Amino acid sequence: MGVFTFVLRKSGGEWSAKQHNGDIEESSSDTFEIQRKLVKAVCAVDSSGAVQSSFSIVTPSSAVFQVVVGGAVFVGGAVAAAPAGGAAPAAEAAPAADKKEEKVEEEEDEDFGMSLFD
Repeated sequence: MGVFTFVLRKSGGEWSAKQHNGDIEESSSDTFEIQRKLVKAVCAVDSSGAVQSSFSIVTPSSAVFQVVVGGAVFVGGAVAAAPAGGAAPAAEAAPAADKKEEKVEEEEDEDFGMSLFD
C-alpha cells in the first residue's frame, strides 16, 4: 500500500502541488485538473492496486491532497481488503451489509405506556 500526500498552494491563478516526502510535482489552473494529474503521476509510480484520493481545502489558497494505492476498499456498506489486482468484488462485501441491516430491523422501539401526545 502506498500513501502519497501533496501540499497545494495557489499563487495568482495557478495551483502548484508538491509531494510531502518525495519528488512528484504538478501545476494547473484549477484544483480538479491538478488532482487528475497527481493521480496519473502516482499511478505511474505505483499501480499495485485500487486508487483512492481525498482533497481538503485548508485556506482559500492552500489545500492537501492524498492518494492511497492498494489497502482497503469501501464496497457496498462494508470495508473489504483489496486484492493486488484491484477492488474487491461486491459479492464478498454484501453479506456483511445484509447482517447489519437485519440487526437494525430486529431492534424495535419499546412501548413505555406513554405517548408523545398524551
